[in-house]
Amino acid sequence: MKKTLLSSFVAFGLAVLPLTAQAGTVTVKGSDTMVILAQRWAEAFMKKNPATKIQVTGGGSGTGLAALQNGTTDIAMSSREIKEAEEEKLRARYNTPPSSVAVAKDGVTFYVNESNKVDALSVEQLKDIYLGDTTSWKAVGGADAPIVLYSRENSSGTYVFVKDTVLGGDDFASAAQTLPGTAAVVNAVSKEKNGIGYGGAAYAKGIKELKVKKGNEAFAPTAENVKSGKYPLSRELFFYLRNKPSGEAKAFIDFTLSAEGQAIVTQVGYFPVK
Repeated sequence: MKKTLLSSFVAFGLAVLPLTAQAGTVTVKGSDTMVILAQRWAEAFMKKNPATKIQVTGGGSGTGLAALQNGTTDIAMSSREIKEAEEEKLRARYNTPPSSVAVAKDGVTFYVNESNKVDALSVEQLKDIYLGDTTSWKAVGGADAPIVLYSRENSSGTYVFVKDTVLGGDDFASAAQTLPGTAAVVNAVSKEKNGIGYGGAAYAKGIKELKVKKGNEAFAPTAENVKSGKYPLSRELFFYLRNKPSGEAKAFIDFTLSAEGQAIVTQVGYFPVK
């Protein structure tokens, strides 16, 4: 058994925490935004390293960070920064600060049906829509029709990002329909002509991406606009670990940050960190 897996036995009082995976296996869990990307990374990495198995599952950023705390994953994927309370729990349990690695960039994207004539909204307009203050597309230049809201569950890092960055910490309108993943949001918006939803840029298939207004200009979530910071809803996508990366986990992370790994980021539809 390799050192990195042996070192995951952690003394905690009289208890000893179990290994999160078998020898030669790295478990990766969390952000649904990052699942497709992590699966592509895992496939490419395992072709080069057949002795190592990378297991990738979703469930949301909060779920991944909870799994990191309770010892059931080696790497937590998160589309938001770790919360102070989550970091304190990890530090207290493992007696070491968690490590974070930014592995990709994303532009949080608001989706509308392809038939919707609205092309761009400001952050303030998006806020009013998701707080329930604006309920008709007519108020923002669209059809005289009710806005149908789709959102994510509160364990989602994208939910937290939108709540904090767009809604200013306020709660979503009670009319917002909560869906279990970004793919479900995209599917719902593609079928509902008056719908609006949000998620990662890589999922925007079969729907229309809204540009986000900033002053007199409107910016799409393109690589250039995300890299330059012109797109107002840019964010980093993270891997979190209980301590410094080592062994197979470090080898996998190093691969994600390599030229080949970052090329996969672009292929999937996100944006490289390097």
